[in-house]
Amino acid sequence: MASKLDLSPAARDLLKRVKQRYLTSRDFNGLHLRPDQTSAEEIAAAIEVVEADLVQVVGPDDYINIHIRPWPSRRAMAAQVEELRDLSGDDYGVVLYPMAKAMKSVKLPKKYEATPFSRAMARGRSTLEVAFFSADVLEGYRNDARFRFGMSDFGINFWLTDEASDDEDHSDKDSVSLVHLGFAYDMRKYSPEDPESPIVRRVAAFYGDLKNLTPEHQQRWSSYQVDTDGIDPHPVWFASQMGTWPDGVGPFGRLRQELENINELFENVWGMKLFRTHEAPDDFGWILRADQREWDHFIHSLDKLLSDNINGSALDNAGVERKNSAGQPIGTLVRLERFMRMNHVEPDKATWALAPLREVRAARQKPAHSLRANVTDKTFVRKQMRLMHDVNEVLINMRQWLASHPRNREWSDPLSGLKNYPI
Repeated sequence: MASKLDLSPAARDLLKRVKQRYLTSRDFNGLHLRPDQTSAEEIAAAIEVVEADLVQVVGPDDYINIHIRPWPSRRAMAAQVEELRDLSGDDYGVVLYPMAKAMKSVKLPKKYEATPFSRAMARGRSTLEVAFFSADVLEGYRNDARFRFGMSDFGINFWLTDEASDDEDHSDKDSVSLVHLGFAYDMRKYSPEDPESPIVRRVAAFYGDLKNLTPEHQQRWSSYQVDTDGIDPHPVWFASQMGTWPDGVGPFGRLRQELENINELFENVWGMKLFRTHEAPDDFGWILRADQREWDHFIHSLDKLLSDNINGSALDNAGVERKNSAGQPIGTLVRLERFMRMNHVEPDKATWALAPLREVRAARQKPAHSLRANVTDKTFVRKQMRLMHDVNEVLINMRQWLASHPRNREWSDPLSGLKNYPI
């Protein structure tokens, strides 16, 4: 490969223009070569710097918006050169971006000293390259009332609320938001046969988003950054960021949908919804740190969506008594089990079906000391994954049973055909 010193004067001049455009533009944009405004000499110079591995060509085959460099080129150098040679007057053109090799020795403006992700972009990182972080980087935003925090099975978003932004004590350093965050996983030590083998959850973010954080928050995120080796973004999150519709549903989305399904099916027969709500709190989802406080908060929220959420009046409508033969009040889960037995579910199957809900209730009422020892970085992802699987299995079986009622024969599952993602 030729070095910058081996380039022709025209190629050196073009490379200088590419780098200047990149550093002085608002968003690390490249140099646009329009076919009707580009000479044969400029095309030759462009081919020279591409073959020197100093410049990357971004055209319509790379990304829908060529004014964004999404990632280091996924096309061979020969294909990039061929695209330059084939430019015609009918084309919109291509955009040239400096490679990391070209930016390595460039003296950067002082403003990049306190902004590690902006500096990384200035050194040649691409907009949709992914950086990874330990999951507890999110705790500060989730626990700060100034921020609106939302979590899905596959990703996260947060932003400073308008109220906080308008507060007279507000500091501009906290005027930040990230709305394209995803989860990622390191599965290198995971074995389905070994219950102690770890699944490590990480947070994924695009460099193009991280560079928009204030210097203070860029430095904070940088302190949580981890190496990329062995880590893969969740496929549903990454595909959705690339404009593809999700092909499946995660355990928290499944839980919400199954609660809604059961409500609809129960109401069709007994005139009321079995659960008071199917909506979960914004912060209900994967725990971010492997400690007892995080686990207990998750269990508390889950139980509120399950046992605490059962509408006693709906069971009244279904003819389930509130008191036993001794005149004592009957607990909600016992009433639900009696309802199932009254409607032709075998006693052992009804007891089996509600076991995970009882496990959640017991864990909420008296957190098990064993969890204090076992909820660790090595196991907490699997513990939560297993419990969500067991709870959803209960809800799916209940939904399938209710759907078999004659009044529900026309009902269809909104999630039919979607893949279930356990994490």
